[in-house]
This record gives sequence, structure tokens and C-alpha cells, in this order.
Amino acid sequence: MGMNDDIKVQPVEPGQLEALLELCREHAAYEKADFREDGQIERWRTALFAEQPALHGWMATDDGEPCGFMTVTVDFATWSARPFAYLDCLYLREPYRGKGVGRVFFERLREFAAAHGCGWAEWQTPPHNEPGIGFYRRMGATAKPKVRFHYDVEGVNVS
Repeated sequence: MGMNDDIKVQPVEPGQLEALLELCREHAAYEKADFREDGQIERWRTALFAEQPALHGWMATDDGEPCGFMTVTVDFATWSARPFAYLDCLYLREPYRGKGVGRVFFERLREFAAAHGCGWAEWQTPPHNEPGIGFYRRMGATAKPKVRFHYDVEGVNVS
């Protein structure tokens, strides 16, 4: 099924940060994760639109209405001593899944990785995200099982 011509995938613009916040809320709910709003919009403004962005983002819009987003950072691998693209978030509202929009996001990911000298991209998804896992496999991705840890350093006093 081809993608509707009214759907566009373009870099996130400063005026879309409220929409990004709404999509992040939905993404967290989809992943059954907590989402705390504490000033992301201003930090995104700095991260996305700095001269050297810390975060790179794309928004899918349907006739101007936001329907999904992807964010990517550049990370560095010790073993290979090479940069790689880290796909931090990829989310599409339910009615837009299976319509080719995810493929367009992956084209942007490939273009971005190549432009930044990254030989590969990595990401993670919850084990219960079966539709996402199926999509990633169709895109040619392979899974490397690891246990993901989270270590909260705010207020931690290690002595």
C-alpha cells in the first residue's frame, strides 16, 4: 500500500514542539512507560536547533497534521572506534501504521547515518512491541538481545 501524497516526513520545526510533546505522551503510553513533563520543549529547542544539534528529529504530517516522529543521535562505539546512529524514538499514530510512513522514516535514518559517517544504526524496543519488531525485521534489522539497565544519577551519592 503506497503512502498518501498528503503525508510528508520532514525535519522537526520549532513550531512543532508542542505537537512533539503530545506524540511523546502517546508513545510512552503505547510502550506502557511513564512520561513526566518537566520542561522538555525548551530543552528540545536547544538540542534540536543548536549549531551542533544533540538531537535530530523528523515529523510526519498528514496535510499538516502531525501523525508521527523519529529522533536520532550520533553515538560512538568503542570496539570499532566508529560513530553510529542511535534511533532514540520512532512513533506513528495507529491509523498511519502499515501505510509506508515507517519506510520513509527509515530512508531518512539511512540518509542521516550516511551523512554523519555512521556505518550502522541501533535502537531498542520493548519485547511486547510485536508490530514494531515485525516492521524492523522487514526493514532488514537483526535483534541482538541484551538486558537494558537504567541508572538514575540524580541525587545518587556514591561513596
